[in-house]
Parts: sequence; C-alpha cells; structure tokens
Amino acid sequence: MLLSDSASPLRQELLCFSTAGSVDDGKSTLLGRLLYDTGALFDDQLSSLQARSKRNTSSLLDFALVTDGLKAEQEQGITIDVAYRYFSTLKRRFILVDSPGHEQYTRNMATAASNAELTIILIDASKGVLPQTKRHAFISALMRVPRVIVAVNKMDLVDYRQEVFDQINKDFLAFANHLNLGMLSFIPISALHGDNVAVNSRKMPWYQGSTVLEILETAPVESDLNQLDLRVPIQCTINPSATFRGYGGKVCSGVLRVGCEVTVLPSQTKARIHQLVQLGIDGTMQQYEQACAGKSVTVVLDRHLDVGRGSILVDSNNIPETRSELDAMIIWMSADHVDAGLTLLLKHASFDSKVILQNCKYKIDCSSLKCLPGGGMQLNEIARWTIKSTKPMWIDPYERNRAMGSFILIDPISYNTVGAGMIIDSLGNDYWANQLLRRQSAEQARNLHIDTKLVEQAEREELSGVRAKTYWLTGLSGSGKSSIARALERALFDKKIPIFHLDGDYLRSGLNRDLGFSIEDRGENVRRTAEVAKLFNEAGMSVICSLVSPFRRDRAAARSIIGSERFVEIYLDVPLQVCEARDPHGLYKKARKGEIPEFTGIGSPYEPPLNPALKLDTANSTITECVARIIAIS
Repeated sequence: MLLSDSASPLRQELLCFSTAGSVDDGKSTLLGRLLYDTGALFDDQLSSLQARSKRNTSSLLDFALVTDGLKAEQEQGITIDVAYRYFSTLKRRFILVDSPGHEQYTRNMATAASNAELTIILIDASKGVLPQTKRHAFISALMRVPRVIVAVNKMDLVDYRQEVFDQINKDFLAFANHLNLGMLSFIPISALHGDNVAVNSRKMPWYQGSTVLEILETAPVESDLNQLDLRVPIQCTINPSATFRGYGGKVCSGVLRVGCEVTVLPSQTKARIHQLVQLGIDGTMQQYEQACAGKSVTVVLDRHLDVGRGSILVDSNNIPETRSELDAMIIWMSADHVDAGLTLLLKHASFDSKVILQNCKYKIDCSSLKCLPGGGMQLNEIARWTIKSTKPMWIDPYERNRAMGSFILIDPISYNTVGAGMIIDSLGNDYWANQLLRRQSAEQARNLHIDTKLVEQAEREELSGVRAKTYWLTGLSGSGKSSIARALERALFDKKIPIFHLDGDYLRSGLNRDLGFSIEDRGENVRRTAEVAKLFNEAGMSVICSLVSPFRRDRAAARSIIGSERFVEIYLDVPLQVCEARDPHGLYKKARKGEIPEFTGIGSPYEPPLNPALKLDTANSTITECVARIIAIS
C-alpha cells in the first residue's frame, strides 16, 4: 500500500522535551499538573493521587506525587537516572524526559537534554536565579536545545507581581546573553494552582503570552532539524524473506527519497534508493516516497552491497568529513578520575572505535562560564579534549548535526558509559576557547593608556543638533533590511541628520572579508560592526547597521559596545517562506542545494529579538511605511 506523506505515520509530530530545576523549584508539581491537565493520568493513578493528597491534609491535589517516585530512590541510596513519560494531546504526541536538578546529577541532565527539542527551566519566583539555574542554562546551550521555556514558578508566593517576574527575566538574560541558547520564552506560572500551565491565568492579566502547553503544542519541530545533510546510520540488516533485503536505520538529518543516489560509508560504494518501507508485526509492508529527519525506516537499495551495522548512507553530493583525530567537549560521567592517555571505546551513531584521550585543553565552570586549566577530569566536569581514533570516523560538527556530532565513551573493561561528547569544528569555531581568548585580551587591554579627548561627543552632538544613534536592523535574508536601511538613510539625510549606512555585505567585502559564516565568525562580524558604529556615534553621526546578526548573544554584545541608550534594535519579522519566495539573490535556492552550508534559516538558526525597540512586518507593509515607523520612534 502506497501512502501519501500527510497520511504517513512517519510524519506524525512528536515533541521530545526535558525539564530542569533546582531543589524545590516545583518541577515535579509542574509535570504532575501538566499530565493532569492533559488527561494523561489513568483513573487508578488519579484515585491514588486524590487519596494520597488527602493524607497531606490539603484541599489541593499534590501533583508532585505523580512523578516523585525518584525521591524514594534517592532516600534509599539508589542511583537516580533519567525518567521518561509518554503522553499526548489532540495536537501532538510528547516524550517527557525528567532528570534530577542537583549539581551532582549534571550528567543526567545532559543525557535528558541531548535529544530534547525543547527544555523547560524552572525558577522559583521567591528565590530568583540561582547558580544551579545558570548550570541548567549552560547545559541547555551546550547540548544545542533549539527552544527553552523559562517557567518562573510559584508566582502565588510573590502575590503574582509583574515586577518580580520582570526582574528574574532580566537577571536570567544577563547570564544567558553570554550563551548560544535556543529560542527563549518566559512564562510566569503557579504549577500548584495551574496558572498559565494549560490555561491562561486571571491572576496575572499583565501577562498576555502563551501558556506552557500552548508552546509545547505549537513549537516547530521539523524546522529545527537539519534537512540538508543526508545521514542514515544503519542499525541492522532486515531479511524477512528470501526475496527481500532491507537496511534498518534512523534518518538523523536530511531527507531520504526514493530514486536518490546515496553513497555507503565507509566502503564509498554508490546505489539508488529503490524502496522506503515500514514492516508491520503481522508481516505487512507500507511504502513511502520519502522519510524526513528523525524518522526510522527500512531502506531497500537498487543493488546488493555490503551494508550492515556501522554503515552510513549519505547523499553522494554531500559526504561528511573523515577524521582520525577529533576535538570535542566531553561531559565525564564516571566516579573514576580520568587523565590523558586513557584508552576507551567510542560509540558514534552505529559506529564503534577504540580511542585515546590525548590532551585536555581546558575545563568550563558552568556557573561563571570561565575556562579553567586543563588536566584530568572528575565526575560531572565538562572539558575540551583532543581524541585520537584507531579508525577513521565520518563526522559532522555537533553545532551543525546533533546526531552525527555526538558520541559516548565506554570503559572497555566494565562496558559502563563513562562520558558523552560533542564534536567541535576547530579552535577558530570553538565558542568557549574564543571566550577565553577574549578575556585574555580584556586583561591585556587594562595595560593600554587611552588619552582623554579634547572634543567630547556631547559637543559634536550639540554642533549637529542631533543625538547620535545606531539603528540595528536584524532579520532573515530577504526580509528587507538593506532596502529599508537605504530608504531610511535617504529620509534622515534629507532631514539634515548626519547618517551613514553600514551594510553587512559591504563590510564583508572589506573590513570583514577574512570572516566566514561559522558561529564564531558571525559573532566577530557583529563585534567589528558594533565597534565601527560606536566610533561613528562618538563622532556625532548616527548609523544604520543592516545585518542578519542571527544570535541574541551577539546582538547583546553589540548593544553593550554601543551603549543601550544609543542602540535601537529593529526586528524585521518576516516568515521564512516569504523571505525564501523573495530570494532576491538566489541564496535560498543555493542553500537548499547544499551549496551554502551555514545559511541562516536553512542550515543555521535565527534567534528573534525578545524585546526589540520596533518590530516591522515587511510582508504586509511598504518600505515607506516602515521608514515612517522608525522615524516616529527616533
């Protein structure tokens, strides 16, 4: 039976989300409330919950009892691992991955976040941002979780006051702006009373945003997956009959289509996809035209090849890099201390290899984000290592492909999992190493002597009669940044306002021509642009910067360089499909073909501003209207 994609179970939406919270932040209560409000509790579970809650002499159901079986394990001295809970609503299916929030269980939270498409970080409104909150945010960023809900819980304890919620948001962002966190949503909740969990709260009319459940049900799933780089690690060979030979595996990234040519690694032989099928328990076979990232499928090739566990199917025009030496961030999960020279087994997708830990370059303090001297590692520590493999490995960097950029380390004697790693590209693309270099540069800068100016900025502005500003236009390629920036420059100049337009492409043709499009190079591109804009402002001239600038932390750094009082962030809020339909320079077409690997919106994410000074919808507004709105707030 041939099914259409829309009817295919391979395309049913499933959201895997994890949770994190400090002790007594109310995580168990939130999860219990969520399961209760979505009807995920069976009648016997609900009856037990009601009976146990009555023993606590409370008129309210104690939702923490739903998921707090792990506490009993902790009291008995049993190792706490990660708990999985499955439930669904009319809109989506869910896998809830719960892990302990204590510092000594860092490895467990990393395990939970590694496959999550969304993480809920709880903060107790009466306590605010704690060191453990920062650790949870850091791990979410390290594991590249695409979306994060910051649920400020126990708002009932602070009388549902907006100023408390706003201050916690500010404190969290002060730390999170230094991370490459996914898309952030802040929600004030009371898990105990159900405020803003599944239903909007009447006690907080000042909050007009979505509930926790609404975000869980509507958060995009497929848009977060890498749909460009076809990678299918084969788990097994399937021979239900003498006439059928298939290969079972999960599409880690990309789209697998009938008829497309694939290369089998490591043999590097080529074949075409003859069939994509799913075999039922009763022996029935369903066929599909394609399988997208995240889906498991049985692949039938058009000819017999040596394919088995450890093989990887890839697009013949997009083959991953092969390496025997890796740079990786490793989370150590064993109570045994580790030093350089240790031999371990590495499991990567369906591939195994013996490896040697060669050199620990530095460790990271999760709370302060400081890079510490390398050396050995203890339980729950996170460090950057160089690893030598005895066999070549086909890999992608973790920031590009979570599935093909991750691995686990296994003790060859006990076969216990002792570590988990994320492959990084190189030193030039290593965010934490560059953070260390920036701090070293800052230390060196303290020895510089900058003379006092004899002509102050205020004098220059008094001469021109205008306070200098930087208008920072951010948005996807094709959203209209350059068009609006040029029109705005003309309009302000006609008003006798000293103004200059710094276009992203113009800067990349000169000042920033040595930079690529890695995460670090994008950050350096923004930093240099901000420094130039600052100089223009000090000269009394306003500046328009039109850059994609996709990451919040980079824009926050630009604001810090220029000064919040002069930085005007303008977000061009245009749907990806509209920008792609415009495609003025054919860039989206090239990106879809894999010719531009790190193109924002396709192969690399865009993080919208949380609180821009102005949001423009250029899909439904003219350039003249947009310019008028900018001038109105100037």
